Amino acid sequence: MNHDHMDYGQAIPWEGLLVLLSVAAIGMYIGAAIASNRRKHLRPWPLHRCVLWASGVLCAAAALTGPLADRAPSDFAAHMAGHLLLGMLAPLLLILAAPTTLALRILRAPTARRLARALKSWPVRIPSHPIVASLLNIGGLWLLYTTDLYAAMQQNMFLHLLVHFHVLLSGYLFTLSMIYIDPAPHRYSFVYRATVFVIALAGHGILSKYLYAEPPPGVPQAQAEAGSMLMYYGGDAIDAVLIFILCWQWYKAARYFNSKTIKSRPTEIGPS
Repeated sequence: MNHDHMDYGQAIPWEGLLVLLSVAAIGMYIGAAIASNRRKHLRPWPLHRCVLWASGVLCAAAALTGPLADRAPSDFAAHMAGHLLLGMLAPLLLILAAPTTLALRILRAPTARRLARALKSWPVRIPSHPIVASLLNIGGLWLLYTTDLYAAMQQNMFLHLLVHFHVLLSGYLFTLSMIYIDPAPHRYSFVYRATVFVIALAGHGILSKYLYAEPPPGVPQAQAEAGSMLMYYGGDAIDAVLIFILCWQWYKAARYFNSKTIKSRPTEIGPS
């Protein structure tokens, strides 16, 4: 890409702010885990969840600051690598860390009840619905790459930050709607989620192939081909993990249901 882009670092020291926010997010999570472990009546909080949370935060930060973020405005492949980190891998790692469960473990009972009520409210229920979350996620990508929005975000700092915030949030909501790690008051069947997931995967794959042939405005053909291939194969790799988790949860749920059904059957008494 040959167009000029804003020097965001001169406009506002947002990269330094982002580093501070990332450190704070990791520190707060670890602090919450330590507080949870001090409660003797609770099982120790798994260390691997702390690692998952820190990894997710670092993935998001790497997409927004540092060498990759510096290259992204002029290199579509670097931009797409940031998209995979910010919109797919980071949300998956953050959700696997079960932050809501951790919060409910350490909050006082009145605050925990308010949080539980908030999770049941319509402002949470609507965007976390599988179809709505898929439209926000995949539909947002189609809007970004098939209109002038991608070129415009390179010229406007606020729009740049807004797009990246949307990518992270919509990716989080999409992953949240497909696999249930934290408490989910509004649950949908595995068949329903799997169906929506397959359609969303098709939308993501078609978009990557479309970008291979029709680059966004201002993106050279060679960069578009490299970026779209990264989007296709990198996205498939992350989606494969998501599919595995969904299928594993489905298998465990079916096994549990079958075991409960067998136990509930009355004992048959044959003739003596």
